[in-house]
Amino acid sequence: MNFDTAKYLAGATSRAKSDVANKLVSMFLHELSRRLSVELGISVTDPTYTRAVTDTFGITCAYCERVLERDRVAVEHLDGMNRYRVGLHIAGNVVVSCRQCNSEKRRDDSRKHLTLAATGWESFLAHDGARCAVDCKTCGYWKSLWPEPSSRVQRLQAAHKRIEVFRSGFPKAITFCEKAKSDLSDHLDLLYRECQDFASGRIAGAVGEAVKRIVSG
Repeated sequence: MNFDTAKYLAGATSRAKSDVANKLVSMFLHELSRRLSVELGISVTDPTYTRAVTDTFGITCAYCERVLERDRVAVEHLDGMNRYRVGLHIAGNVVVSCRQCNSEKRRDDSRKHLTLAATGWESFLAHDGARCAVDCKTCGYWKSLWPEPSSRVQRLQAAHKRIEVFRSGFPKAITFCEKAKSDLSDHLDLLYRECQDFASGRIAGAVGEAVKRIVSG
């Protein structure tokens, strides 16, 4: 038995202020996306966009092509909506995936610097087992789905091509995505740190007052 309970509990406790900062970054990106969608004249809920998603991917995961099930589906941002990927909730960056691929892709989305590709979705599909360490969990994920190496490479390349063709139908939106990433990375990193500092200071003050009331009462 190698599970470290103390380490797990310590990690869960230390994530609190990061969760707050990440949420505020997400709120910023969602509001930015809403305004950019007005400029584009199309949102991800428009029938023309949902039809484009369905025409390209059918009722299968955009990555692994497994048939989607109602309780195992995720709205997927090809470039994740965080301070590293600066993904937007706009046409061309939003598809549908299975929850498992959505979860596995977070490893790439949460890295400050990607080494396999320039974008989150491309990096996720580049884990073909040839360029990573033998213990790479994302490579292991793809191997669990498609054990045979040549078949795995072909399917990953096919998924990449499918997404690439889909995104080409929304050139203005993709330009917005690329410009947001180049212009906002430093800004979002600063916003994240400021949110952490504010949350830590504000909560510390409020907790101090709460402790006084509880203990004295």
